[in-house]
Amino acid sequence: MDSDSAITFYGGAGTVTGSNFLLEHNGTRILIDCGLTQGEQYCHKCNYDDFEYDPASIDVLIATHAHADHIGRIPKLVRDGFNGVIYSTPATRDLSSIMFDDAVRILEDEARKENREPLYTLLDARKAMSLWKGVEYHAKGDASGIPFTFLDAGHILGSAMVEFLLNGKKVVFTGDLGNSPAPLLKDTERVDGATYILMESVYGDRNHEDRSARREKLKEAIVDTEGRGGTLLIPAFSIQRTQVLLYEINNMVEDGEVNEIPVFLDSPLAIKVTDIYRNYESLYNETVKKEIAAGDDIFDFAKLSFTPRVEESKAILTTPGPKIIIAGSGMSTGGRVLHHEKVYLQDSKSMLLLVGYQAVGTLGRHIADGLKHVTIFNDTINVRAEVRLIRGYSAHKDGEHLVEFVEPSAETLRKVFVAMGEPKASNFLAQRLHDFLGVDALVPKKGDRVVLEL
Repeated sequence: MDSDSAITFYGGAGTVTGSNFLLEHNGTRILIDCGLTQGEQYCHKCNYDDFEYDPASIDVLIATHAHADHIGRIPKLVRDGFNGVIYSTPATRDLSSIMFDDAVRILEDEARKENREPLYTLLDARKAMSLWKGVEYHAKGDASGIPFTFLDAGHILGSAMVEFLLNGKKVVFTGDLGNSPAPLLKDTERVDGATYILMESVYGDRNHEDRSARREKLKEAIVDTEGRGGTLLIPAFSIQRTQVLLYEINNMVEDGEVNEIPVFLDSPLAIKVTDIYRNYESLYNETVKKEIAAGDDIFDFAKLSFTPRVEESKAILTTPGPKIIIAGSGMSTGGRVLHHEKVYLQDSKSMLLLVGYQAVGTLGRHIADGLKHVTIFNDTINVRAEVRLIRGYSAHKDGEHLVEFVEPSAETLRKVFVAMGEPKASNFLAQRLHDFLGVDALVPKKGDRVVLEL
């Protein structure tokens, strides 16, 4: 046993958000992710708390991907003393830069409303980016003398699992794992021969609907809303979900499966993210690459409008139905979708289509749970619009495929740490890993420190 090797679970233990894990080995201290804890607000007040460790003592930070619950506290970490190197894939680095710009705007708005200082400033975010280095998939990385490799997680553009080699043993942090096969990205890469895996478990206790069904349900939502002359409102995450929706609607329009009706991408952040997606076509799966090579612009089709400016967003209201609005945020915790929900949730001809995970406490979760009266901007809104859910567009693996992911390492694993999920999902997955694969699986609590046997 090497007492100098350990993992401490500072965030993402017992909860979906706030991913933050410390790996220690022979005196080197490496953070894997440093994300926001989120719920009813973009930034829960607990994010203001001091870190449980000294940021200046951290040698390296590795970011698995660019979602706020994995990178959102990095500028605070830098402000509080971290001055090491940050590693991620190049795509994650590029996405993180614009995610921070957007985060600063939201944090300043929330802080102003609550009469407190923002969590961090644009200057802090810029300093964080100055420490950031991109490492390609499969290239040999070096974290203060500890070898690591990024493998494609298939979750969002640039998402990576990080595979450390400690005393010749593989220790893998999955970040979030993609729902492969996905419409745009390559499949999650196979991991075998691992000694330890720290993995996500968002959907550890359930399975997604059939992949062919998700596209048909999207088509039905479009056709049904058009038939009523209403508005199809889709709260969507700016990274990945939005681009997948554009790709699917593009194909439906070009194949004549749905009529050409106005479609608005009403999210400045999602528009910027889509531009970055265009720069990384090499990361797409082979089907999409062939479509692009044949001349298809997968993110453009008849009657699609990008509305980055506020006046353009407001003008959407004057466009008569039928129409489609894709707007952030994906859990209705902020952003332009709230303005649209305030209008269209009260319209019985319209439909709210939820296509992603809705965290406990969020407005999206309240609506998904069937509440008929919700509060938006201090006003009580009667939910008269039809509400539908499509679970198949989740960018996370479901329970069955999380077990399949672990299986190639079943013979070599000493332990799997099941994290980044609600307790029910994490515990269910841990039990399945034990029952089906004979794997020792642990659901850690926040603050737990586990010594690794290497």
